[in-house]
Amino acid sequence: MNKAGLASAIADKVGVTKKQAEEMLDAMVDIVIRQLQKNDEVTITGFGSFSSFIRKGREGVNPQKPAEKIDISPTKVARFKPGSTLKKAMKEAQTVSAPVSVASDESM
Repeated sequence: MNKAGLASAIADKVGVTKKQAEEMLDAMVDIVIRQLQKNDEVTITGFGSFSSFIRKGREGVNPQKPAEKIDISPTKVARFKPGSTLKKAMKEAQTVSAPVSVASDESM
Protein backbone atom coordinates (compact mmCIF):
# COMPACT_ATOMS: atom_id res chain seq x y z
CA MET A 1 0.00 0.00 0.00
CA ASN A 2 1.34 3.41 -0.91
CA LYS A 3 0.57 6.84 0.55
CA ALA A 4 -2.47 7.43 -1.69
CA GLY A 5 -3.90 4.04 -0.75
CA LEU A 6 -3.34 4.72 2.94
CA ALA A 7 -5.03 8.14 2.67
CA SER A 8 -7.98 6.52 0.89
CA ALA A 9 -8.27 3.85 3.59
CA ILE A 10 -8.16 6.53 6.31
CA ALA A 11 -10.86 8.53 4.50
CA ASP A 12 -13.12 5.46 4.31
CA LYS A 13 -12.47 4.40 7.91
CA VAL A 14 -12.89 7.83 9.52
CA GLY A 15 -15.54 9.27 7.21
CA VAL A 16 -13.62 12.26 5.88
CA THR A 17 -12.77 13.25 2.33
CA LYS A 18 -9.69 11.79 0.69
CA LYS A 19 -8.18 15.29 0.55
CA GLN A 20 -8.67 15.73 4.32
CA ALA A 21 -7.14 12.31 4.96
CA GLU A 22 -4.14 13.20 2.77
CA GLU A 23 -3.68 16.46 4.71
CA MET A 24 -3.83 14.56 8.03
CA LEU A 25 -1.33 11.99 6.80
CA ASP A 26 1.01 14.71 5.49
CA ALA A 27 0.76 16.53 8.84
CA MET A 28 1.55 13.36 10.78
CA VAL A 29 4.58 12.55 8.62
CA ASP A 30 5.83 16.14 8.90
CA ILE A 31 5.45 16.14 12.70
CA VAL A 32 7.23 12.79 13.09
CA ILE A 33 10.12 13.97 10.89
CA ARG A 34 10.50 17.23 12.83
CA GLN A 35 10.46 15.44 16.18
CA LEU A 36 13.09 12.94 15.01
CA GLN A 37 15.27 15.79 13.73
CA LYS A 38 15.16 17.19 17.30
CA ASN A 39 16.08 13.74 18.71
CA ASP A 40 12.61 13.38 20.27
CA GLU A 41 10.87 10.01 20.29
CA VAL A 42 7.35 9.66 18.86
CA THR A 43 5.29 6.87 20.43
CA ILE A 44 1.92 5.65 19.23
CA THR A 45 0.84 3.30 22.01
CA GLY A 46 0.37 -0.23 20.75
CA PHE A 47 1.64 0.61 17.26
CA GLY A 48 5.24 1.50 18.01
CA SER A 49 7.90 4.13 18.56
CA PHE A 50 9.92 6.20 16.14
CA SER A 51 13.30 7.40 17.37
CA SER A 52 16.54 8.72 15.95
CA PHE A 53 20.12 7.91 16.78
CA ILE A 54 23.59 8.55 15.47
CA ARG A 55 25.11 5.56 13.70
CA LYS A 56 28.82 5.46 14.46
CA GLY A 57 31.33 6.11 11.74
CA ARG A 58 33.19 3.10 10.50
CA GLU A 59 35.58 1.85 7.87
CA GLY A 60 33.97 0.34 4.79
CA VAL A 61 34.90 -1.05 1.41
CA ASN A 62 34.56 0.89 -1.83
CA PRO A 63 32.10 -1.24 -3.87
CA GLN A 64 33.75 -0.16 -7.14
CA LYS A 65 37.26 -0.96 -5.87
CA PRO A 66 36.96 -3.71 -3.22
CA ALA A 67 40.62 -3.45 -2.28
CA GLU A 68 40.15 0.23 -1.33
CA LYS A 69 39.02 1.09 2.20
CA ILE A 70 36.83 4.16 2.77
CA ASP A 71 35.74 6.04 5.88
CA ILE A 72 31.99 6.14 6.44
CA SER A 73 30.99 9.19 8.50
CA PRO A 74 28.63 9.04 11.48
CA THR A 75 25.06 9.69 10.37
CA LYS A 76 21.70 10.29 12.02
CA VAL A 77 19.16 7.61 11.15
CA ALA A 78 15.54 6.85 12.04
CA ARG A 79 14.53 3.72 13.90
CA PHE A 80 11.11 2.12 14.40
CA LYS A 81 10.34 -0.27 17.24
CA PRO A 82 6.98 -2.05 16.91
CA GLY A 83 4.56 -1.92 19.85
CA SER A 84 2.75 -4.80 21.53
CA THR A 85 -0.48 -4.53 19.51
CA LEU A 86 1.41 -4.51 16.21
CA LYS A 87 3.60 -7.44 17.30
CA LYS A 88 0.52 -9.44 18.30
CA ALA A 89 -1.24 -8.67 15.00
CA MET A 90 1.83 -9.74 13.01
CA LYS A 91 2.13 -12.95 15.00
CA GLU A 92 -1.54 -13.74 14.30
CA ALA A 93 -1.03 -12.92 10.61
CA GLN A 94 1.55 -15.71 10.33
CA THR A 95 -1.33 -18.18 10.13
CA VAL A 96 -3.17 -16.15 7.48
CA SER A 97 -2.29 -17.14 3.91
CA ALA A 98 -3.74 -14.08 2.12
CA PRO A 99 -2.70 -10.45 2.71
CA VAL A 100 -5.01 -8.44 4.96
CA SER A 101 -6.42 -5.22 3.48
CA VAL A 102 -6.54 -2.23 5.83
CA ALA A 103 -9.45 -0.69 3.89
CA SER A 104 -11.70 -3.74 4.29
CA ASP A 105 -10.74 -4.60 7.87
CA GLU A 106 -13.82 -3.87 9.98
CA SER A 107 -12.40 -5.19 13.25
CA MET A 108 -10.58 -1.95 14.08
